[in-house]
Order: sequence, then structure tokens, then C-alpha cells
Amino acid sequence: MSEPRVLRIAMNGITGRMGYRQHLLRSILPIRDQGGITLADGSKVTVEPILIGRNEAKVKELAAKHNVEHYSTDLDAVINDPSVDIVFDASMTSLRYATLSKAIGAGKHIFTEKPTAETLEEAVDLARQAKAAGITAGVVHDKLYLPGLVKLRRLVEEGFFGRILSLRGEFGYWVFEGDHQPAQRPSWNYRLADGGSMTTDMYCHWNYVLEGIIGKVKTVTSKTATHIPQRWDEQGEAYTADADDAAYGIFDLETPQGDQVIGQINSSWAVRVYRDELVEFQIDGTHGSAVAGLNKCVAQQRAHTPKPVWNPDLPVTESFRDQWSEVPANGDLDNGFKAQWEEFLADAVAGREHRFGLLSAARGVQLAELGLQSAAERRTLDIPEITL
Repeated sequence: MSEPRVLRIAMNGITGRMGYRQHLLRSILPIRDQGGITLADGSKVTVEPILIGRNEAKVKELAAKHNVEHYSTDLDAVINDPSVDIVFDASMTSLRYATLSKAIGAGKHIFTEKPTAETLEEAVDLARQAKAAGITAGVVHDKLYLPGLVKLRRLVEEGFFGRILSLRGEFGYWVFEGDHQPAQRPSWNYRLADGGSMTTDMYCHWNYVLEGIIGKVKTVTSKTATHIPQRWDEQGEAYTADADDAAYGIFDLETPQGDQVIGQINSSWAVRVYRDELVEFQIDGTHGSAVAGLNKCVAQQRAHTPKPVWNPDLPVTESFRDQWSEVPANGDLDNGFKAQWEEFLADAVAGREHRFGLLSAARGVQLAELGLQSAAERRTLDIPEITL
């Protein structure tokens, strides 16, 4: 058997929480350590990460800890290295457009976190650049690979819901202010000047979730808030948190069959969790309903739907949660980030388009921009088609 092909992957921003935990630790290193992936033709491809970050001591430490031979603080030099096949970016949003443009210009395949840019104009420009360069571009759409949403999507495809009526989502948790307990998210997330914003951060996710589960997003009505106006940074210094830390959105959706669906998603870093998972989506339809989180999905068919009666004078005696049935996985569902990485690597080797590319990412940036505009103008906005 021939030796597997080695793809050298420049991993930028790898000292950050997402870059390190999800992409290096739970995706690329396992792919490397399992000997790579097997392609449809039976050949094998493996990976060699190159760790990139601004803090040399941190990058060097990570490289030594995980037996990674190559690391650097010189992003441009690595991008222009002819032996590098793929550039991955998980750095700050404000730096992403420049990084991805350089990588595309150097002829590299790219895989990136989102948002892909701070503005719709830049996000569309990246999609045009990638198309002209003929490279394979992938954007992290991790939530569609999560077991809970995989099960939810399967129910949609099987027609379980009948005509879908609505989708409701709840996302978020309490992010500590940083004074008495350290915040569990970086401080830049709460400063507008550094690209912070719940809307900017999460509406790009909700766009692909809504597209991937229901269909097209046609309108947005959004309300934003900065519930916690003062926070403390990593050095314990107080700062003004001027970015929105919560966004409450209503979306008009359209299924591929032309049915109209109402979507509602609440996103907040200032909410305490009273649900089974940190994010949950409920779909209600004429024939059934289902609730999905990161891992679990439960459903209730029309024939098994009880008939509650409103009576505020008596305590509730039935357990509503017990009236739902868990949806089985019926297969092995790997870590969502790793699963998409493996799909992207196969696409890059084949030189074909990845199904979640820069145009999909641009629609996410568009939804975030229009969400912020909707909140500022206090009105519903239509979402126009994006064309390259």
C-alpha cells in the first residue's frame, strides 16, 4: 500500500479557545493520530499541522505538548510557503479578511471560522476571489454536524413534521463579568472596536442552521441589547462593554416546498440556563414536534400528543417532558468539527467545491448586518439574494 498523501495545514489563531480545543485538539490531531482519512478511491490522506500565533512562547509550548514539529509567529511567511496546502484561520474577526485574501492569493485552499469578514462587501469579495482562484474554500458550519441537529434534520427529510409551522431556538449562558470570577469568553467579544457583538457572532451561525434545517431566510426582525455595560478584561481592568451581548430575532423562513415558517431565536450571554443543553431548537409541525440540542433530540408525534387543559387553580400533575420520545442516532456520529474537517479535506484533495463555502458564509454576514440594522431602525428587513 502506498504512503498516504500529507496535507500541510497552517493553523492560525491556534492559541485561542476555539482554535485550540475544537480544531487542533479534537479535529486535526485525532485525524493525524488515526493515520488520516480514507478517500472514496481507497487512497489515504493525512495531515501535518503548522501552529501559528502571535505569542511565540504559547505556540512553542503547544507544539511541544502535542508533538507538532512546525510552528511560527510569521503568518505571511507560512502562507507563502509553497509546501503549505491549506490555511486555516481562527483569529479575530477583524483580521480575517486580510488573512484569507492573502491565502487565496497564494493559491491555498482555505478553511475558516466565521464570520469570514466584518462587512458583507468583504465577505462577498472573498467568495469572488476564491471562485476566480479555483481553490476549495470551507467555512465552519459545526452546528449542522452536531448529533442533535443531525437527528432533527433527518426528521425534516423524512416528513415527520408534516407541514412545518415554526422553529424556536434558545441559546446562551451567563458569561461572568470578570471582576469576582474570570470571564469564560475573551474580552474582545464585548467591545465593538474589536469586532465584538452577539449579533455578529451568532447570526452567521443561525443563518446556516435555518438554511440547513428549514430553508431560505426571507426577513429579519431583531432587537439587540447590552445588558452588562461594564466588564473586566484578562488583566483585571474594567472596560466599557459597548457591544450587544444579547440578540432577540424573528425570521420569516421558506421551505423548499414553498411553505412559510416563522423562526424565533434568542441569543444571550446574560441568561442563566434552565434547559437540557446550552442551545436548543424546537420545531412544531402539523404532524409532530421535536426539540434538539447539541446531542439529544426528542420528538412527539401527533397521535401521541396529549390534550392539556388550562387550569391555574390546580397544580400540574403530569410530566410534560416524559411525554416525548428520544430520537436514536442509528449510527456513529463523530465530533462535529472533526466530521466537517474530514469532509473538507476530501473536497480539497478532489479539487471540488465544499458544500459550506464562502457564499454561505456571506449570507451569514448579511443576516448579521441586517439584524443590526433592523434593531437600529426598529423594523423588519427583507433579505435580498446574493449573487457573484
